[in-house]
Amino acid sequence: MKMARPQGERPPRSSLNRRSLLKRGFWAGLAGVVFGGGAAAARQAADGDDHAFSDAVGSFFQQHYRKMSKEEIRAAIERIERRAKQEFGVNITVANDPPLPGVIYGYALSISKCKGIRRCVDACVAENNQSRDTQIQYIRVLEMEQGHMNLHHSDHYYDAETVPRPGKFYMPIQCMQCENPPCVKACPIEATWKEPDGITVIDYNWCIGCRYCMAACPYWARRFNWNAPEVPAEELNPRTHYLGNRPRAIGVVEKCTFCVQRTRKGLLPVCLEACPTGARIFGNLLDPESEIRYVLENKTVFRLKEDLGTEPKFWYYAD
Repeated sequence: MKMARPQGERPPRSSLNRRSLLKRGFWAGLAGVVFGGGAAAARQAADGDDHAFSDAVGSFFQQHYRKMSKEEIRAAIERIERRAKQEFGVNITVANDPPLPGVIYGYALSISKCKGIRRCVDACVAENNQSRDTQIQYIRVLEMEQGHMNLHHSDHYYDAETVPRPGKFYMPIQCMQCENPPCVKACPIEATWKEPDGITVIDYNWCIGCRYCMAACPYWARRFNWNAPEVPAEELNPRTHYLGNRPRAIGVVEKCTFCVQRTRKGLLPVCLEACPTGARIFGNLLDPESEIRYVLENKTVFRLKEDLGTEPKFWYYAD
């Protein structure tokens, strides 16, 4: 008879993890390669790429991002850049900028200024190298009835050429970068976590695609790659970040990171720059002189599903 686990207690972590489960089959295959023809044969089978075999082995045994040394991170970045060159024929750079000291990012959006044009969506797709074929989009713009706030009755498939429509208002939704992110608690292998600047990130190499984080997120902010992401080579954004918009693989979850590849360099998120109506405000919550702090202190603001205790760092207001 199974004993009930006390409420709120997390199940113990299994001694078997992603690596230990896969290693068993890998070692058998590796032995066949080495003893049945050697590493040279494996390299020849990889279209003459001298790095293919070593990169495959290195990627397989790659440690969690937060446990890697600087040298290991550098090697991982070089592997990612080589793979992008092989796959897209494009030279990309993978940055590893750390969180800026004394910074916690926050976002605010004026629902009275947003007209549902969705240029923020298109800019986000291009900047963050999101797959084009499956229409993975980090931002959903909901068309709502004036005077109502029932998200379940909203429409994010409306015809963009007719906006703004009479009697409607528009509410973009994306990752809320929660202070208490339920997605982090749900991940069984700690592939997602909250950084010191408040941004929740994902180690794509560590994600096993179980999608527990997607089920836990009350904002439907995470996307799963059912297929290998397809990005035309001529549209690939070559300026990437390890924890952000670098090319992803099939079977992993991804999400908005407040454009970590931009904001950690002192730039603004691309969705804000693309907004034609000035509906978006972004900045450092710890800076009393920032525009985001002015909005929070002088406007009537609200957050979605605040009763859940997730403490989103994304606010809405009306001018």
